[in-house]
Amino acid sequence: MTPPALTWVAGGSGLVGRELLRQLDDRPVLALVRRPLAGLPGSALRQEAIVDLLALPASLPEPQQVFIALGTTMAQAGSQAAFRAVDFDAVLAVARAARDRGATRCGVVSALGADARSGVFYNRVKGEAEAALQTLGFERLVIARPSLLDGARESLGQPHRAGEAWSLRLARPLAPLIPKAWRPIGADRVARALRLALDQPGPAVQVLESGAMQTLGAP
Repeated sequence: MTPPALTWVAGGSGLVGRELLRQLDDRPVLALVRRPLAGLPGSALRQEAIVDLLALPASLPEPQQVFIALGTTMAQAGSQAAFRAVDFDAVLAVARAARDRGATRCGVVSALGADARSGVFYNRVKGEAEAALQTLGFERLVIARPSLLDGARESLGQPHRAGEAWSLRLARPLAPLIPKAWRPIGADRVARALRLALDQPGPAVQVLESGAMQTLGAP
């Protein structure tokens, strides 16, 4: 009997990554993490591998698909080089390792405004990562571009993001008046939209903008 296909998830300590792990509890999942996950209900089908995301060991089991929800901020990273190491280098390293081991589908969390030609460093790195991912030859690549993520980061042990917290405090009461493309979006919606889109047939590359995810990822 052929064993169920394996899914890799990189970034399980973040808002979207944690939601992906919760929503994928019906299939075998390998969470690629830099430190053990805490506070996530156990699943008999989920395993963790504590790894260097920039140099994944060849001994990891082969995946059929991979979800990448890695990301940091300039404030947390401390420099442009450190930011790029996470949001470009680690993203590409995980995707390339999965593809080399046979993965045919990849879902990645990028950001609203990602553009390799942008004059904004954050948006440019995100756009460059998207462009590089498209060269890897996945049969299906789904790129999620969420707007401001809404979720309790502190409950995951993440550092407080003052700017994000203030933006959410201002935007939440006005959410119904903000166009879907720009209003804050729950991490659960992003995870659900990305998961559903990757499971569906579609073009080799599909970009999910935040407004589309508000609808596709609705409970």
